[in-house]
Amino acid sequence: MNAPTARTYLINGVALLGFLALTIAAAYINLGPLNTIVAMSISAAKAALIILFFMHMRYSKPVMWLFVGAGFFWLGIMLVLAMSDYLSRGWH
Repeated sequence: MNAPTARTYLINGVALLGFLALTIAAAYINLGPLNTIVAMSISAAKAALIILFFMHMRYSKPVMWLFVGAGFFWLGIMLVLAMSDYLSRGWH
């Protein structure tokens, strides 16, 4: 597999700065209930760039992808359990 070049890091850095500008612009626009969806979509794209290129996942072996997937699966389980606990409490 190819190793990342300086050009790859430069392009990704510029893309992350673009996503930062997009995040700031989205904060000033009232999208109603879509605010959260837009913010989470932008942050997911930024996280994907960081994981793929800066953490070298794009160039790693499939077994590493398996472990990363297992980590995200576990994170999902923990978020579901935390939200089910939060939503089941009587806050009134």
